[in-house]
Amino acid sequence: MSKKTVVLAYSGGLDTSFCVKYLSADKGYDVHSVLVDTGGFSAKELKDVEKRAYSMGVSHHETVLTTNDFYQNCIRFMIYGNTLRNNTYPLSVSAERVFQAKSIAEYAKKVGADAVAHGSTGAGNDQVRFDMIFHIMIPGVEIITPIRDLKLSREAEIEYLKSKGVEMDWSKAQYSINQGIWGTSVGGKETLTSDQYLPNDAFPSQCKKSGEQIIKLKFKKGELVGLDNESFKNPVQAIQKLNTIASAYAIGRDIHVGDTIIGIKGRVGFEAAAPLIIIKAHHLLEKHVLTKWQQYWKEQLGSWYGMLVHEGQFMEPVLRNVEKFLEDTQQHVSGEVIVKLEPFRFTLQGIKSPFDLMSSEFGTYGEMHKGFTGEDVKGFSKILSNQVMIYNKVKEKNEQG
Repeated sequence: MSKKTVVLAYSGGLDTSFCVKYLSADKGYDVHSVLVDTGGFSAKELKDVEKRAYSMGVSHHETVLTTNDFYQNCIRFMIYGNTLRNNTYPLSVSAERVFQAKSIAEYAKKVGADAVAHGSTGAGNDQVRFDMIFHIMIPGVEIITPIRDLKLSREAEIEYLKSKGVEMDWSKAQYSINQGIWGTSVGGKETLTSDQYLPNDAFPSQCKKSGEQIIKLKFKKGELVGLDNESFKNPVQAIQKLNTIASAYAIGRDIHVGDTIIGIKGRVGFEAAAPLIIIKAHHLLEKHVLTKWQQYWKEQLGSWYGMLVHEGQFMEPVLRNVEKFLEDTQQHVSGEVIVKLEPFRFTLQGIKSPFDLMSSEFGTYGEMHKGFTGEDVKGFSKILSNQVMIYNKVKEKNEQG
């Protein structure tokens, strides 16, 4: 009897290494490992992961490059929406998991797999994100989750792999690292507490530069298309270049505390130099070029969009409606944002845009305005306060009576 085929979402880390050995050696599956690259691997790293997968016992390894798809169909909308979960986290892993799960499901369809597998634990969000996409795209295909089902700790996984003769850098296995174009998440024993911070060496980028550097970000209709005097046809290249520059200052480190999909609080460390700078710079540009009501509704829908993406609801059709709104608001979000980089931080210096609504042609805030007079303001203020004045009069009259 031929072996059953399982398609495993594979990264080469501790959890997915355990899954390969467990599924092939203990359960007898024909394992196809699929690495879905959302911008977190170099060409050499992809080759190393492939080599490692075969050494672990997979029958076939596939690499799927999905960075451009991830940008076009998700990241740019999160930029348009200035999306930061709890005003902190740029949804680095939250968003990319959906695209990884989609690619796994598509590959499973192609090879007619009996099952799909992922290395998520039973305590986090990723298990839901993967499961939901699989249920939507490949209903009826068995979903296998060894780490979740066996309730394994990282220590137990390490001991199992050692017993199978697997050699890894076990010191690195202390931390769970997930890297993509939109940031890197870092989980470890410190993030399981409420009071401990990750050590410096747990973050993938170390501070290599001192002093300060001024850099200019050029936006066109909400997309990053240039850095200083260099233009990019593909915003993905601009993001990657900015991340290389800014990560040398160890910018973008933080710990996010949030509400998980399964109803518990969770902490995760992250490093996202380019995403944080881009979102903050984009937001500043919007403050200058959009009206207050455009900004208000963008804030509501951008936050809501991020929540649905975070909770694995990316394939919900209403998100396509929100994306059309967000894209429509970007028609005048063009210009240049000046940013100062320093070790561990950045500062927004200002903007230049032909659509700047602070144009001195119409007046200067706090000094003068050319579109109305002081007498106009007197009447405007009286009319604007009239209803609340009537409310207070009626209230006082009835309370006294």
